[in-house]
Amino acid sequence: MELRHAVVETELGELTLVATGRALAGVYFPGHWTLPARPAFGTEVDGSADGVIAESARQLREYLAGERTSFDLATTTSGGPLEERVWRLLREIPFGHTVTYGELAGELGGATIARRVGQAVGRNPLSIVIPCHRVVGKNGELRGYAGGLDRKRFLLDLEGAGQLSLGV
Repeated sequence: MELRHAVVETELGELTLVATGRALAGVYFPGHWTLPARPAFGTEVDGSADGVIAESARQLREYLAGERTSFDLATTTSGGPLEERVWRLLREIPFGHTVTYGELAGELGGATIARRVGQAVGRNPLSIVIPCHRVVGKNGELRGYAGGLDRKRFLLDLEGAGQLSLGV
């Protein structure tokens, strides 16, 4: 099935969900920092009539209501080698825990790539589902989030991640 999208209403406002085939390929906030050009979303569809989008929306709403701690969705990403490695590490951060950008860089080759790691985190196409909100700055300070720091704080509070908890 072709690339397609729908805009769904959630606790965090409207989210654009992008799917390809049987997989979720994107979750984007309005004003998302790395928002692809509209044609990259494919055809607009009725989200309630599309199985992938409807199930993704249902699970996102359950998560945002505090009824779910993980996602059971087929997903697909298409980043470069470093981005894919970073996104794989993000998937391993447990619900309610955080890691620092420096810790991720350390896992992937050391402090010299910290900036590149931060850029890869920021280009995560599956916000919330691949939990980039669980990455914080040194000493636990909130640092960049493509959906805005208010949304990042909401997600961390939802997960009870008020204190910095280290380790991937």
